[in-house]
Amino acid sequence: MGVEIKLTDRELPVSPVFVDFLAHLLDNRPFEDNEWADQLSEALNYGLPELQRRATQDAPRVMNDARGRAHIARAYGLLLSLLTGDLAPIRELQYRFHFVNIVGIPRTGGSYLTAELCRALGYDPKRLPNALAHDGFPEAGPFELSPQANSWVLSLQTMAEYLTMVELMFAGQRRHSGKVVVPKKLTKGIYAGGFFHRVLGEAVEHLVTLRHPVAACISTYEKSGGLPADGRFTVRSNIEDWCRRDLVYTGCTAEELARMDYFDAYLRYWEQYHYYVATTGLSANRSSLQVVVYGAERMQAQALRFHRRYESGLEIGRFVADDGARRRHPDWYERAQPVVERVAATCTRVGIPFPLDEVMECW
Repeated sequence: MGVEIKLTDRELPVSPVFVDFLAHLLDNRPFEDNEWADQLSEALNYGLPELQRRATQDAPRVMNDARGRAHIARAYGLLLSLLTGDLAPIRELQYRFHFVNIVGIPRTGGSYLTAELCRALGYDPKRLPNALAHDGFPEAGPFELSPQANSWVLSLQTMAEYLTMVELMFAGQRRHSGKVVVPKKLTKGIYAGGFFHRVLGEAVEHLVTLRHPVAACISTYEKSGGLPADGRFTVRSNIEDWCRRDLVYTGCTAEELARMDYFDAYLRYWEQYHYYVATTGLSANRSSLQVVVYGAERMQAQALRFHRRYESGLEIGRFVADDGARRRHPDWYERAQPVVERVAATCTRVGIPFPLDEVMECW
């Protein structure tokens, strides 16, 4: 007896990100003026509603174009491969592309390193779409099941769309050691480390950025509008929303969050994030995993390694670091000490380097 299951784009609609990407290609519109690589920008990202509006407007035009339909069919074909374990199309992509991912909790220098990696490879960061180079896509996060939404399926579908975007954007680029190198800031990769490691290839490189939680927390609240006057946790930005989501996922109630001290909430998020780094499969090939601790000299040294490796001939960009975190919140620094030590012990146990002394400099 055979069973046939039919799914259409009503059940698995094309993502707004993918529609917007295809609309740019079909219209021959450049991807430009992207601000993700601007280290000093403190502007909040309110772009999602506008992206959804554009995608709704552009979808009929994309679907009525034979090229658009072909690209969408390719993405659905890769989704089917991921759903059923048909590895041949995935392996073919792995033979052609080498992925280098910058992984780390937000505000730890990942955007700077991603931008320098792009420049080293000959790509202008301002002309690479956010979804392709930065950390919002593909989707990954704590598991969620809600009406008409399964987050695991969403991760599979957006990965299929991302791989299709990689083919379209990078296929004709210069090869290094036989493959086209694809740069990616992969903040969300830690929630499904094994998935990203296996799909992007056993040779995938992960570069993990580390920063002391006090300094990272300060940078987060500055990015989000300042430390709340009452010192309580609140949600005003994507980063704060990810913090809320991760805490709720591990049992924190909305009432507890409303009463929680801002740094206590962030510190718990920071600890959980790094446990995911250590335990979800990113380190399956430890020889391809590196760690860079936040700080001007260390970040610039890594940028220089990118440029030398890919023989760009360019000067590295300047990295700006603030060294006042420890002085601003000395009580936070003391509260963070046991958490940082626990994370260091966990990472060391699974073979991930954790330069504790460098982290405790608290840049």
